[in-house]
Amino acid sequence: MAASLVYAQQIWVGGNRGGRFGGMAPRWPAAEDFDGRFLYCRGYYEGPGRRRGGWSTDYPGADNNFSIRLAELTRVPVKFDPDRQPHHVVVALTDPLLYRCPIVFMTNVGTAMFSAEEVLRLREFFLKGGFLWVDDSWGSYDWASWVGQISRILPPGEFPIFDIPVTHPIMRTLYDVKEIPQVPNIGFWSGTGGQTSERGHDSAQVYFKGIEDSRKRLMVLMTHNTDISDTWEREGEFPREYFDLFSPRGYAIGVNVVLYALTH
Repeated sequence: MAASLVYAQQIWVGGNRGGRFGGMAPRWPAAEDFDGRFLYCRGYYEGPGRRRGGWSTDYPGADNNFSIRLAELTRVPVKFDPDRQPHHVVVALTDPLLYRCPIVFMTNVGTAMFSAEEVLRLREFFLKGGFLWVDDSWGSYDWASWVGQISRILPPGEFPIFDIPVTHPIMRTLYDVKEIPQVPNIGFWSGTGGQTSERGHDSAQVYFKGIEDSRKRLMVLMTHNTDISDTWEREGEFPREYFDLFSPRGYAIGVNVVLYALTH
């Protein structure tokens, strides 16, 4: 069955299928999209007066490729379209369909600036049992900006940000992950001869942090100063050394996170 999936589905390659380089519009969800199967939900946001489009970083290659590998590596029932490609969606944070997503992915969140309604809806999402994973932001400026935004939703006095230890169950939901690697985007890695810190000294340390609810359930996962989702988006591209070095670990982390979110 796994072999048939490989032949029936196509891994997204940004260089020859457009990817985010083509400026693809978001694929908004409909109620009928949610039928109990796994649906990769990407959170949509804007940053008024600053950089826009940060929501689309690694879109749609990461969404497509991760969904395919999740179907191959686990028994999670993933939703596919008639052409056998994964059915992934982009969800506005004020859309009631947000609550149908057990896990939401967001990238480049240092560019986010939430409206008052988005703050309210995201807080409701978390308290209803939702899970958010934010990835691919770099440096102290973006981190401070993101902390300011998430603190409007989950005040740190009640919901402090903490360092997730290697002993946390999320590290071994399926794969035994020993550490969170620093993954640069493929262009930076190739152009610098294999360097991994995209902001030099300002992004030298990888953050693996979280926010829990009162029952110690993880609601927010933050991977900062690393780009885990690039290990999915770029797996079919050259140089192949990038895949060998980063993608197996990136998929292991992603599978662990999704299985943890779906079972907690």
